[in-house]
Amino acid sequence: MKVKPASKRGKVRIELNRNDDGLLEKHAVGRAPVQLKKILVPIDFSEFSTKALDYALAFAEQFQASVVLVHVVEPAVYPETYMLVPPALQEMNQDLVKAGAKRLDKLSQERIADGILAQTQVRLGRPHFEICEAAKSLQADLIIIATHGYTGLKHVLLGSTAERVVRHAPCPVLTVRAPEHEFVPTAS
Repeated sequence: MKVKPASKRGKVRIELNRNDDGLLEKHAVGRAPVQLKKILVPIDFSEFSTKALDYALAFAEQFQASVVLVHVVEPAVYPETYMLVPPALQEMNQDLVKAGAKRLDKLSQERIADGILAQTQVRLGRPHFEICEAAKSLQADLIIIATHGYTGLKHVLLGSTAERVVRHAPCPVLTVRAPEHEFVPTAS
């Protein structure tokens, strides 16, 4: 199966190979072999995550799917690290969650067209775990995530969020690389 740009801006075309005939046999005649209802997009407010959002919006438009933007706030201190998290740190974490929710709502209003159903969600915790949990609880059909992140020693020690999401996600994951070969035009 290949995903290619369509002649209409913001659309994608899925081409099946002969080996993919089994996909068609499993579905009723006239139905698309791929059906997406809910697409989850992790957002860290970087240029890379908004590029993933562009891809998600093209897919959402093509499949009449809804989009869920998820922002994960990493707490200043993880509760399992200490017996008791000081109230000042808990308050700081909640302030970060509120600020993230405001930014996410603003991004949603600016970038998502009226015809696409969208919701936002801010979670507190480890990004890869929270993204996978959100996908599971929301019953997402697809996660579209940017591949940028740590490099070098930091990557070796901490790993990549996208890499961990790919390994643990309850649904397929489309990873969007830095602009090497783009087939979805940006919304800018």
